[in-house]
Amino acid sequence: MEILKSGLALGAEVKDLDLKKDLSNIDIKNINEAWDENLVLVFKNQNLSDPDLIKFSKNFGNLDLPNTNPYGINFSPEYPEINVISNVKKKGKPTGILGDGEATWHADMTYQDIPPKAAILYSLEVPKDQGDTHFANMIAAYEDIPQNLKQKIENKTLIHDSSHNSAGQLRKGFEEISDPSQTPGAKHPIVFKDPGTGKKSLFIGRRPYAYILGMKVSESEKLLDEVWAHATQKKYTWKQRWKPNELLMWKNLFVLHKRDSFDPNTRRVMHRTQVTGETRISA
Repeated sequence: MEILKSGLALGAEVKDLDLKKDLSNIDIKNINEAWDENLVLVFKNQNLSDPDLIKFSKNFGNLDLPNTNPYGINFSPEYPEINVISNVKKKGKPTGILGDGEATWHADMTYQDIPPKAAILYSLEVPKDQGDTHFANMIAAYEDIPQNLKQKIENKTLIHDSSHNSAGQLRKGFEEISDPSQTPGAKHPIVFKDPGTGKKSLFIGRRPYAYILGMKVSESEKLLDEVWAHATQKKYTWKQRWKPNELLMWKNLFVLHKRDSFDPNTRRVMHRTQVTGETRISA
């Protein structure tokens, strides 16, 4: 196994490892160490079935079942741990979620009291040079935050919207809101301290519909815009340009990610697993 760092704020490629095979304890230890250091890992030139993807993912914890999507459809009934991310339609009906539009900066399911630990995404079909996935390092963003902004967010708590997905679609069973202070979802400190390492990280989830408790909506909006402008600077980011048969895994509590839009006449099919959260977010 060889680890090739991106040379940027996060991200590394793991080479010379066939993920179809059973991993040794040493393999898993080395992956975890590289993952802790780089936050996002990519494994290229794999050949994984859904059972292979599930087996690999379980090396890192229990797996969540996908939440109800806006269509109310189970896209992977045979393998319920799999969430299908796809713009492909059959007979006019979707075969997966998120379509071909942009998915803006976010962390996954931070509207839960205990958010997912990680996500693992495997590419089956991808358009050439489109639909890139970007990541931003929230540990680095916090370490580098200007002192005046750090003081503004100290001890502040943020509501994380549970009513929309990362493509901005309203989830089934929710109603649209116009007042962010009425946003449904979990309440987390803006600054999260990892109990394992002691490192602090920005924990900001998703920008739309977010609200800082105890502030006027206008003040909350202004401060959040300032935080997001800082956190998503290019110097904290790394980009994955996809090819088929690549697996990407990321630490959900410490990174944001987003997806570029792509040509709706192309096909993009990804299968995703999610590692169950173990950590309650606290300052």
